[in-house]
Amino acid sequence: MAKVSIIVPTFNVEPYLKECMESITHQTLEDIEIICINDGSTDGSLAILKSYAEKDSRIKLVDKENGGYGIGMNIGFGLATGEYIGIVEPDDFVPVNMFGDLYDIASKNDLDWVKADFYRFQRASNGDMFCEYNHLDRKNQYYNKVFNPSQTPEAIRFIMNTWSGIYKKAFLDKFNIRHNETPGASFQDNGFWFQTFAFAERCMIIDKPYYMNRRDNPNSSVKNMQKIYCINVEYDHIRDILIQYPETWETFKTYYTLKRFHNSVATLRRIANEFKHDYVIRFSKEMKRARELGEMDEELFTPAERDNLHMLINQPEMYYKIKALPMNNGSTNFNNNIKEVKAELDKIKRSKSYRIGRMIMYIPVRFKRLAKKIYRKINQKRRGYKKNG
Repeated sequence: MAKVSIIVPTFNVEPYLKECMESITHQTLEDIEIICINDGSTDGSLAILKSYAEKDSRIKLVDKENGGYGIGMNIGFGLATGEYIGIVEPDDFVPVNMFGDLYDIASKNDLDWVKADFYRFQRASNGDMFCEYNHLDRKNQYYNKVFNPSQTPEAIRFIMNTWSGIYKKAFLDKFNIRHNETPGASFQDNGFWFQTFAFAERCMIIDKPYYMNRRDNPNSSVKNMQKIYCINVEYDHIRDILIQYPETWETFKTYYTLKRFHNSVATLRRIANEFKHDYVIRFSKEMKRARELGEMDEELFTPAERDNLHMLINQPEMYYKIKALPMNNGSTNFNNNIKEVKAELDKIKRSKSYRIGRMIMYIPVRFKRLAKKIYRKINQKRRGYKKNG
């Protein structure tokens, strides 16, 4: 049995793959196995993997037809024999001491998983690298100590990733934690992340950066403007799993809704403009349903997020126009958008619910404050537009 199994899910990453494999094969922890899953690559990725497998007996290479990220990852989990399992995306790389350091910490403390801070990086055309340090815990509350997520569910605010740490294989197998296998989908690591968080009992995060996460790959899922509802499907999948464990679901359901809100907002920023209206309508229905089912705690949201949440649920068309609709397509469209939004606000202010005030839960103070904020924002944008035009 290896100390750490490292899974490398690979699809069309020829320009980056050698750097990735060099960083893994030269780990100071030599007792590792490296499981490379080629998911039907059409470039030179498979040839690169074969060349490394011929030279390093620790490498297991699986060449399969393209079936999606989740299927490939689950094949890797099935093949892994290590005490712990790590993940390295094939366009990223890791320092040579990463898995040795993390294994020492995990085994010493008998952890279900351990994760560390990381860098996001980009490379300029001349080869210069620009790095950004990312702290998993921005409030610096949980570093370097064992914690149980069920007892500290607010720690779910950590930056979400699956690759900056290692997971005990026995823990993953106990709860059958795997990736969603929806064909052609993306963001299937979200479900894996949420399960490892909700079911773990002994975890640790380290305030030292290791993993190097590339942000200049144009083929990355986070840059795909056509992947519309993948995150929504993934969060439906997460909910389906967690509700099978009533006590766990009761602990995490409101935090689940918070993370779903955050990820949906990020999706709205990413997708192409022609899909944004339909996405807002679906997003609104999902949040309204969560509120009706008692799966939402507004105190977990910031004041600004609560304002946006109320607008999304009660006035999705206005949310679309303010938060999603582009306002820079020419002066005519810009001014039309302003008129439409002001009309929406005036309609709200004339409504019976608005006049009743505090008898209605979501309308009075927050919408009044939001209306003033939007009016200021619109006027600032219009002044800026006229100045630049």
